[in-house]
Amino acid sequence: MARRKRTLAVVRHDDGGRPSRRNRLNFFELAYQRIEELLVHCELKPGQFMTMLELQQITGFGRTPVHHAVNRLSADTLIIIRPRHGLHIAPIDLARERMLLALRRDMERFVIRLAADRASLSHRNQAMHIERLLRERRASLTLDEFNHLDRRIDALVLEAAGEPFLVHTLRPLHTLYRRIGYIHHRFMPGQADLSGTIDHHLAILAAVANRRVDEAVNASDALIDYMGEMFSGMEAGIDPRLLDCSIEPLLGA
Repeated sequence: MARRKRTLAVVRHDDGGRPSRRNRLNFFELAYQRIEELLVHCELKPGQFMTMLELQQITGFGRTPVHHAVNRLSADTLIIIRPRHGLHIAPIDLARERMLLALRRDMERFVIRLAADRASLSHRNQAMHIERLLRERRASLTLDEFNHLDRRIDALVLEAAGEPFLVHTLRPLHTLYRRIGYIHHRFMPGQADLSGTIDHHLAILAAVANRRVDEAVNASDALIDYMGEMFSGMEAGIDPRLLDCSIEPLLGA
């Protein structure tokens, strides 16, 4: 396996150090969430090779929770486990992820219909709270902050839908496209503005909060269409090394 020198850093946790040990299941989930966040923000670069020990050092979690998280992320097709060689952060295949967008459209339609129909008073209150925050922070929201809220919205919709099976099926797709959105807004020229994606999420939140099923489905379709438009520009204009860091630079740049 090709090795490249790099500085191991990251670890950052909200409490400023190693996360406190709670019950084991929660500790595994924290490790999964942390690695997922690093993947979305490309701090673990697509195409990067690393060892399990390096991932432990980067995240600040021990061997068992990291091993558990890596196995889940391998099943999610986000990390490739190379026996006796380590880990390979899966490169981004734009053609594949564009194809999978059709699958996500159908699944999101099913989930959002359930969520809008079944949303409890608590779910509706949470949707209105996030909607209000998005409107208030619309002009100043950073990409990292938006991704945090986007994750909350996805979790809220899945919780309101009330079908646990859907969580395991949709969550990997959410991560794939959150990473695509991050690269699009972070690295594509002239695409830093988040107003378009914020508007689509506001429409979904309003429809769920008011239990308007048809409006929720239409808003979900509109968001998927918006995401589909990202691929056209990225296929022609993105530096391929952002999709696979193992690609050799042009002219040794």
